[in-house]
Amino acid sequence: MTGPSFSPARFWAVIIKEFIHVRRDRLTFGLMIGIPLMQIILFGYAINFNPKDLPVTIVSADNSVFSRDLVQAMKNSGYFRIIGTVVSEKEAAELLDLGDVQFVVNIPENFGRKLLKGEQPPILLEADATDPVATGSAIAAMNYIARGLFDRDLKGPVSYLRAGQPPYRLVIHKKYNPEGVTKNNIVPGLMCVVLTLTMVIITGVAITRERERGTMENLLSTPVRPIEVITGKIIPYIIIGYLQVALILLVARFFFNIPMVGSVSLLLLASLFFIVANLSMGITFSTIARNQLQAMQMAFFFFLPSLLLSGFMFPFRGMPEWAQWIGSALPLTHFLRIIRGILLKGNGMSEVLVHLWPIALFMTIALTVAVKRYRETLD
Repeated sequence: MTGPSFSPARFWAVIIKEFIHVRRDRLTFGLMIGIPLMQIILFGYAINFNPKDLPVTIVSADNSVFSRDLVQAMKNSGYFRIIGTVVSEKEAAELLDLGDVQFVVNIPENFGRKLLKGEQPPILLEADATDPVATGSAIAAMNYIARGLFDRDLKGPVSYLRAGQPPYRLVIHKKYNPEGVTKNNIVPGLMCVVLTLTMVIITGVAITRERERGTMENLLSTPVRPIEVITGKIIPYIIIGYLQVALILLVARFFFNIPMVGSVSLLLLASLFFIVANLSMGITFSTIARNQLQAMQMAFFFFLPSLLLSGFMFPFRGMPEWAQWIGSALPLTHFLRIIRGILLKGNGMSEVLVHLWPIALFMTIALTVAVKRYRETLD
């Protein structure tokens, strides 16, 4: 072969050829644009390390002007959103266990009277500290509120109470993770992340691999029904998923000393729904994609918002409402609350069911779409 070692014409022809391939592969082109846009939007608008408007419930046995001023000061700080009052500490503890509130403020009986007597009555602030980042700024704000809060009301003979220490004691009780150990929050969440990534990718290439290797035609020629094919592909990976769960739990317990307050059996039962939900999503991608590369790209497109909007990396309540709505539709968000609730709070079936049914709903929808998409390949 003669001619110059480098030909600008041939070089330009290869460039044009690649642009044509990109233009024809619309899914890949869309993901190339969509993933950067998603990252910019999520990191620019949804991610917030200083969450505010955190839900608080009040347990108050005092109706003095001082207790009302305290509640109003919490509202004005921007860090707290008072969702209501409860009559008993048991009811408040249930709200903390369910994750419906981030804080419980307990104002004791005769708080105002004891404050005027200079007895420094206590106010108990209970915090759900499973995620230390989510509560840190709010607790600091509560400490700031304590200084000079009642200066306006402490006049005349009781004005001396304004000097020195605050006229009451703020007692902070960090529940479920009192020392604020980050690994107690991160390590259980890693199980959710690992299962999401591996399960979706593994099944995402299942059917596309059959198609690329030429074995799909043989499978289609058999009397096997779509539901049988899909469940048959899912079940082996359920066992793999449970092996991952067992491995992560063993490492968490014996290497990181993660507390396991609740029932491990209940956690394993909930894991089944989460594993199948992710496997179903992977199968759905596999029926849509034309090749393994596209299947993996779609899996990553699903994994990225799951990782960022679930509350694993960033405080869930620090995100805007629209981001919380998206995050609440993802199974990772709910399983994250399940595993932290079981291991750190000791939650039982009643608390788990609140987050288990959205995972089951997601699983049902993904399986239905996968079966219908697979039917189309039979025609």
